[in-house]
Amino acid sequence: MTKLRRLLKYFLPFVLAFACASTRADDKLFTIGVNNWAENIAVANIWKTLLGEKGYQVRLQNADKALLYNSVAQGKIDVTFEVWLPSGDKPAFDKVKDSVVKIGPWLKEANLGLVVPDYVEVESIDQLNTNKALFSARGRPRIVIDSGSSLMQLTEKARSTYQLDYDVQASSESAMVLSLERAVQRKEPIVVTLWKPHWIWSKYKLKYLSDPKGAYGATDSIYGIETRAFNKQHPDVEQWFQQCSMDDDSLGSLMSEIIKQGASTAEKGAKAWIDANRSLVQQWQLR
Repeated sequence: MTKLRRLLKYFLPFVLAFACASTRADDKLFTIGVNNWAENIAVANIWKTLLGEKGYQVRLQNADKALLYNSVAQGKIDVTFEVWLPSGDKPAFDKVKDSVVKIGPWLKEANLGLVVPDYVEVESIDQLNTNKALFSARGRPRIVIDSGSSLMQLTEKARSTYQLDYDVQASSESAMVLSLERAVQRKEPIVVTLWKPHWIWSKYKLKYLSDPKGAYGATDSIYGIETRAFNKQHPDVEQWFQQCSMDDDSLGSLMSEIIKQGASTAEKGAKAWIDANRSLVQQWQLR
């Protein structure tokens, strides 16, 4: 027994030191959920970069919105930054709102809806049925849509509300953008689902179709959500998140910088943007 006590006396400081070091390491490690939207990739990467400067190890986990919301609610992912309220993501958010903490909004004005190039002589969703021939491909009119859950649900609502005799062509954001770019380059009519902010607004002249029946809801703000334990685990980071605020100009310049540096290396673009916008970052009290 005496020998065991001596061994414990000898090894205990090392065990405690290792445990404390592990705890400190865990305090600097967490996961940000990312869905495949340009502004979400941009914001996730500026936080990964900024927090990396503070010694945090941030892992980015890719998934669609609904899965990310559920993962935050279950504590599998710490935080995600793409929650459009009060309209766009309300159904998905309502399912988890009692299990998460809302962050922000970090962007106060955001919109979803149906978009056409400005040369298309259609101004409102309720004019689409009388212009079906204009948007027909292989004999059927179509709406090209990023298949994110909220956009899909809202577009199905719009189809029902306006009794649109249109097919929905579900695709990824990149495929939807490619379809739009090809149509613009050929000056062909096309109708797509699109959100704002998005970098493509600065590249082409586009317009929202008016939505007199409000199928896509009012202007939203973009929030984040975090686990209920996050504030206790990372109080400084929680404060930085809550004080983050961007607008169309700052977010647009961030997305443009990421595209300029190469979308496949978003962290490189985020770093370049941070270096050029330290005064804004300091307003978030990230010091």
